[in-house]
Amino acid sequence: MIINILNFNNKNSKKKLRNFLDKRKSIQKNQTNIVSKIIDSVKKKGDIAVLNYEKKFSKIKTKSNRLLFTNNEINKISKKIDLKVKKSIDLAYSRIKRFHLKQKYSSFSFKDKYKNVLSYKYSPLEKVGVYVPGGTASYPSTVLMNCIPAVVAGVKNIYLTTPALDSKINPAIVYAAKKCGVKKIYKTGGAHTIAALAYGTKKIEKVDKIVGPGNAFVACAKKEVFGDVGIDMVAGPSEVSIVADKFADPDLIAADLIAQAEHDVNAQSILITSNKNLIPIVNLSLKKQLMKLPKKNIASKSLKNFGLAIHANSKKKILEAINTIAPEHLELFTNMNTEIIKGVKNAGSIFIGKFSPEAIGDYIAGPNHVLPTSGSARFSSGLSVNDFLKRHSLIKITKTGIERLGSSVINLAKHENLDGHANSVKMRLKKGKLIG
Repeated sequence: MIINILNFNNKNSKKKLRNFLDKRKSIQKNQTNIVSKIIDSVKKKGDIAVLNYEKKFSKIKTKSNRLLFTNNEINKISKKIDLKVKKSIDLAYSRIKRFHLKQKYSSFSFKDKYKNVLSYKYSPLEKVGVYVPGGTASYPSTVLMNCIPAVVAGVKNIYLTTPALDSKINPAIVYAAKKCGVKKIYKTGGAHTIAALAYGTKKIEKVDKIVGPGNAFVACAKKEVFGDVGIDMVAGPSEVSIVADKFADPDLIAADLIAQAEHDVNAQSILITSNKNLIPIVNLSLKKQLMKLPKKNIASKSLKNFGLAIHANSKKKILEAINTIAPEHLELFTNMNTEIIKGVKNAGSIFIGKFSPEAIGDYIAGPNHVLPTSGSARFSSGLSVNDFLKRHSLIKITKTGIERLGSSVINLAKHENLDGHANSVKMRLKKGKLIG
C-alpha cells in the first residue's frame, strides 16, 4: 500500500488521527537557537552578516557584494520570460486582482443618540517585504499571491527578496514582480534576510510586515521577529484532504493526492471516504501515476510517511475527520458536497467537484493560495487584502455624551481599582459644571 489506512468508526479514532497528524508536526524541527544567533548577528553587523550568511548557506562562489537588482537588470531579465508563461502570468494577475478587489473594506461612521461620533477608518501598511523561495522552489505564483493583495490594499512600498546572489533568477519571478510594481528586488534569502527586513540594514529596507513562504529556518525566523514586525503566518509544509464517495473517479483522486505530495517530503495528502472499496483502487492508481512522475522520490516519501486514507462511514464522521485535520486545502468529490460544506468549520480553501483541482487554486482561480497549514485553519484564514490594512477606531464624545455615559465609566473604573481613570472623567464633568 502507498498510503496508511485509518478506520475512523471506532471510539479512539479521533485520538489516533490526532496522533498521526502530530507525528508530522514533530518532524518540523525547531531551529530557534541557530536562528536567534543569525538574527543577532544581522542586528549587529547588518549587510556584512547578510552577505556572509548568504554565501555560506547558498554555497555560491561569487565575489559579488551587490544585494540589489538594478533597474537595468530587472528590465533585461524580465524580457527573457517564455511567452506562454508571460501570458499565463498576465491572466493569473488579472483574475487574482479582480477577486481581491472585492475584499476591500469600507470605512464607516455613525452617531449614537447622544450625538457621539464613532468611526472606523482603514489605512494601508507603508512597507511590506515579500519573501520568495529560490532554487528548485522558484514560484512566480508566490509573487502574485503575496503582492496583489498588498497592491489592492494600497501599500506603496513592496520589497521582494529571493536567493540570487549570483544573479541567476527565474525571469518569471522578475516579470511578476515588475507587474506588481515591486520597488526593489533583493538577492538574498534565508533567516538572515528575514532579520534584515525586520530590523533594516544600510541596503535592505526595514518593513512593517513580512509575508511569503520559506524553509524551516525562514519560518522560524518569521516567528522570532514577530512583534517587532508583522508576519502573515508561520506556515508548514503543504497539505490536502480529499473527501470522496463511490461515485468519485479514483484516478483524479490519486492525481490530486500526488500533486500535493510532490511539493515536499513533509507534505500531507489525505483521502476521506465512506466507500472502503475505493481505497485499494486509489492506491493502485497512485502506484501507476508515480512511475511517470519526475518528482517521484519526493512524492513517494510524502505519501508513505504522511499519506492517509480514512474510512468514515457517515456524514457526521466525515465532518469530524475534516474539522479535526483542519486542512489547508479541502477537495470534495461527492454527491452531497453542499451538505458537507455546511458542516465544515476548519479549512483553508474548499474545492468543489471533479473539475476543481487544488492546482487551479494555486495559480489562476483568483482566491489566495497562501493558506493556514498544520491545523491552524482552526483559528486563521488565507492571506487577504485585510492583512495589509490597519484599522483605526475614532471616538468623538459630546458634552451630552460624557454627561450620560460618564457615571458608568466612573463605576466601572472604581470597580477595577483604577481611580485615575475615574478621575479623568470626573474632572471633565466638574469643569462642565455637570456635577456639584
